[in-house]
Amino acid sequence: MTHVIDWDDAYRQEQTPAWSIGAPQPEYAAIIDTEGAVQGEVLDAGCGHAELALALAARGHNVVGLDLSPTAVAAAAETARERGLDTATFAQADISSFTGYDGRFSTIFDSGLLHALPAELRDGYLQSVYRAATPGARFYILAFGAGAFSDLDGPGPTQFTEDQLREVVSRHWQVDEIRPAQLHAALPEGRTEMPALLVTATKV
Repeated sequence: MTHVIDWDDAYRQEQTPAWSIGAPQPEYAAIIDTEGAVQGEVLDAGCGHAELALALAARGHNVVGLDLSPTAVAAAAETARERGLDTATFAQADISSFTGYDGRFSTIFDSGLLHALPAELRDGYLQSVYRAATPGARFYILAFGAGAFSDLDGPGPTQFTEDQLREVVSRHWQVDEIRPAQLHAALPEGRTEMPALLVTATKV
């Protein structure tokens, strides 16, 4: 199975990937600043440069970041060392089929991963995350909504409608809420916002 994007090559480029905005996505920054919203050990699924995982560690949470790109994982680990954040650990893994974390995470964040996966890998990803979750775990997914790329030329991230997203996630998770949100990207001309959806789901 080949991935649509060479993720490691994206992180080796001189230009930082557009999804690496130097901070957690604002939707998630608000969640992690909410008392009681983050419980237990945390998984940052498809962590990339891991500003989300690092922000969680800075607040005292134990967090694991997994990413397909060894370049991104090495950069995240180095940043954690520089900031003295020893509660954040990182590992390279195929997020659509990872093992070794059964029943471990009480809170899971997907910051723009699901929409980047080819359709045939989504189910394996959602199953793998479900297996890694504790009973009652909370799963947040931030994904592009319909109309995010009105002028996209060629293949790109999936742009979900609410019904499509609910159908995909509810195969394995109890979907508690899907609401409109924004995904931020860092472009050469500055930061931009695109329509997104934020899913809150639970392992039952």
